[in-house]
Amino acid sequence: MVVSVLEEMRIKDLGVIDDAVVELSSGFTAVTGETGAGKTMVVTSLGLLLGGRGDAGYVRAGAASAVVEGRVAVAPDSAAARRAAEAGAELDEGALLISRTISAEGRSRAHVGGRSVPAGLLGELGEDLIAVHGQTDQQGLLRPARQRRALDRYAGEAVAAPLAAYEDTYRRLRAVAAQLGELTTRARERAQEADLLRFGLDEIAAAEPRPGEDAELAAEAGRLGHAEALASAAAAAHGALAGDPADPEGVDAVTLVAGAHRALQAVQGHDPVLAGLADRLAEVGILLSDVSGDLAGYSDGLDADPLRLAAVEERRATLAHLIRKYADRDADTDGCAAVLDWAERGTARLAELEGDDDRIGELTAERDALRERLAGLAGTLTEARQEAAKRFADAVTQELTQLAMPHARIQVDVRQTDAAPGDQDAIDVAGRTVVAGPQGADEVELLLAPHPGAPARPIAKGASGGELSRVMLAVEVVFAGAAPVPTYLFDEVDAGVGGKAAVEVGRRLARLADSAQVVVVTHLPQVAAFADRHLVVEKTSDGSVTRSGVRSVHGEGRVRELSRMLAGQEDSELARAHAEELLATAARLGHGAAGGERS
Repeated sequence: MVVSVLEEMRIKDLGVIDDAVVELSSGFTAVTGETGAGKTMVVTSLGLLLGGRGDAGYVRAGAASAVVEGRVAVAPDSAAARRAAEAGAELDEGALLISRTISAEGRSRAHVGGRSVPAGLLGELGEDLIAVHGQTDQQGLLRPARQRRALDRYAGEAVAAPLAAYEDTYRRLRAVAAQLGELTTRARERAQEADLLRFGLDEIAAAEPRPGEDAELAAEAGRLGHAEALASAAAAAHGALAGDPADPEGVDAVTLVAGAHRALQAVQGHDPVLAGLADRLAEVGILLSDVSGDLAGYSDGLDADPLRLAAVEERRATLAHLIRKYADRDADTDGCAAVLDWAERGTARLAELEGDDDRIGELTAERDALRERLAGLAGTLTEARQEAAKRFADAVTQELTQLAMPHARIQVDVRQTDAAPGDQDAIDVAGRTVVAGPQGADEVELLLAPHPGAPARPIAKGASGGELSRVMLAVEVVFAGAAPVPTYLFDEVDAGVGGKAAVEVGRRLARLADSAQVVVVTHLPQVAAFADRHLVVEKTSDGSVTRSGVRSVHGEGRVRELSRMLAGQEDSELARAHAEELLATAARLGHGAAGGERS
């Protein structure tokens, strides 16, 4: 079941195309037309939608810009839908709208789901949506990372289970290694921080400050420093209240208030208001007597000891030093309390720092255990991949024999890279120190020997353009049902192929279309006959392609197009008979329908 389908593309002012709409569907779609009509522009357009490099040369002569728009139906929970949502894009009735604009000056703009995005995002989406195999721009399986992922999918559960365990172990190992590296790298800084904390805590412990002590000492220093003035003022106040014994005739406040109280007391029974005033005077007299007594006691207890004053000032200096160094200036608490708060935090931090050495030991042991486990899983992965690689290579080689490459031989190279001394990603696999990556220690690369005696080389270097497309087709057919993307586009996959081999190409494209959407630009009627949907790119008399220049053909129209492809003459009776025979053959082989489309 295809979960993502490229439903439609609109191409405007791109190359020879003026304005065309390419309507696609699931299954196998063939795109045909005369040379120069603009068939390859379909591939170019799709490449732009996938984030390919924009070139001002793509813009149609006289136009201000070229525009390519695509509508891709995607599953809401697919990787492409999630990535688009992260960029702020929205689905339109279950479809993702993608557009790319190239100006005549070479400027490029991209939009996904109504949101302007970098062209690089289109490439990321393309990884999950479409694989393009063109003559000049091979994508997908040419990348070693994609080749490894494809081989893993082909291997199935034999790789999936150990790979999942490997990836979990690898992530944990990276986290442990990072934490361990930070601890060891910062060992010197941590030691310096611990020394400073110990010094501060020792300094505070030696002083033993108490909360509020600095305020208490400030008050005591004020009394000791002004003892004589305080004693003189207290004596004068006491004399004013209680009188001076050396001056019997002097008038004091206590005596005056007592006299006033007696004067009222004699008549207070005649008026309640006056009685209240008399009571208040009595209270004032009592209060004055109490204050007078306190003043006498204050003067007697006042100490003008200069030694005590010196000791207080020395203690205040010690506390002021601690407050300047350790107290939080923004704290609402008093200075000594803030110093004690710092000491509490410092004690906790010091315990943490002193525990790092134990933590380093624990992390080192865990790292070594994880490396050992990772090495075991990497070895299991390598064995599973090598076994799958042999089966896969044999299957692709067998496919190539039916695609006009009978002597070609495919190899899948599964290899590891030796680790450099001190490499943190090094693991020991079967007695060899290799580099561990996120998906194992293996690098996977497809190699092709096109004929006997030829050395096997990477497929991108060992095959011509036409051969490369056929190799890609053989690979995709082998991967059918487990393919990493739901849509494939092949440009001239049939180059250099004819006769029976062309029929085999058509059969294999149809087989691939059973599990994915397949779009093929082809010159061969043997290939086009297997298509479920047949699109023709037509050229007008002035050499341009209009909106109606891309049309779907079926029935009689399809027979005429196949006749043109066979003999260059739509009305040739012989060509028509051959075209009808091709359609019948395709229908008999179980793919496509003579003159119709797959429902």
